Amino acid sequence: MAPYETDDSTDTGERDELRAGRRRAARYIVPVTVVGVAAATIGLVPALADSGDPNLPKITAEQLINKIAKSDVQQLSGTVKISTDLGLPDLGGLESSMLSGATKSGDGSSADPTAKLTELASGTHTLRVAADGPDKQKVSLLENAAEYSLIHNGKDVWGYDSKSNEVFHGTTAADASKGDETRATPKGLTDEALKSVDDTTSVTVDGTEHVAGRDAYKLVIKPKQSGTTVGAISIAVDAKTGLPLKFTLTPASGGAAVVDVGFTQLSLSKPAASTFDFKTPKGAKVTTEDSPSKATPDHSAPFGKDDKADKGDKGLAKGADEPTVIGKGWNSIAVFETGGEGVPSGSSAGGGDLGGFLSSLGDQVKGSFGSGTVYSTRLVNALITDDGKVYVGAVTKSALVKAADAAK
Repeated sequence: MAPYETDDSTDTGERDELRAGRRRAARYIVPVTVVGVAAATIGLVPALADSGDPNLPKITAEQLINKIAKSDVQQLSGTVKISTDLGLPDLGGLESSMLSGATKSGDGSSADPTAKLTELASGTHTLRVAADGPDKQKVSLLENAAEYSLIHNGKDVWGYDSKSNEVFHGTTAADASKGDETRATPKGLTDEALKSVDDTTSVTVDGTEHVAGRDAYKLVIKPKQSGTTVGAISIAVDAKTGLPLKFTLTPASGGAAVVDVGFTQLSLSKPAASTFDFKTPKGAKVTTEDSPSKATPDHSAPFGKDDKADKGDKGLAKGADEPTVIGKGWNSIAVFETGGEGVPSGSSAGGGDLGGFLSSLGDQVKGSFGSGTVYSTRLVNALITDDGKVYVGAVTKSALVKAADAAK
């Protein structure tokens, strides 16, 4: 760890072609936006501060990080507001449908959490959250005249979409309940951010603030490296318990926060046991997930432990279908192999208008590696080369091109 510093009417043939085009489009847009979702769902952490700064005893950054590490809040309930501004291109809602379609499993249940939680990648949302230890958590996404709930109770995971009256039922991996229970609270999400703290990072305490009626210290994490798109991460830490109450990530380019998530209401009392009960509503369509294995994604990810998060540089693991990570610290870049197929051009077979559409969303670049297209957000950028490699990271466009050149 680094030294501490002080101070986002057709006939059948035409319809099939349209569907195929949208699937291909999703294939190329997902690498950029899914990484953005990952940033957004640091999201089950916190963000609206009360006015006025409390007068608290002085504390060093190292002492404050130790306070977070020792925090043992197991029970809580409250309301969280999430605002995400990744700067994704405006596709008139098409990007949301493609992302959901690309991440749905089975018959495409709207209650599948892997599809539903992609909505947190953009806009402002309100969540109700509750936790009672490592085996009981609930998150409800409040919508207009509807609600989506994700409940983890023991080995059962339930997702319910009131708008469609659909239910998703899955189970956690056999060893999930033995994982790091702190992922049931905002503390676990802050722990993920603190994994970035090394000799490429500056860590300071920058005063105090009120969040959800509680006194808090403000911990600020800043990259020392150039070339990253991350400006700073600010975390409000409860002065009494060490529980992270607020998480704000601002880009190096300035402007509004990319992710601004925080408690607006918070109680540290034990939630009622009925909070975590689930009974299938009458007439609801139920989709059941196949029995999970160690290789199966854990749909309780906001709650349970993701073993991959503890492997590799910055939580990225390398496997058969997983990225290789190059670079160090905030300049880390994940490299994916897509099987030798890049973004289709307008003149390529099957490319048609799709190729021109995809190209219009990105910037064409060339280098020693050849040529490719860079898709950008305010935080995460991705380079898809014409030979099918994808370079993704919270780094600048030039850093991606440099990495691709170095790989040749």
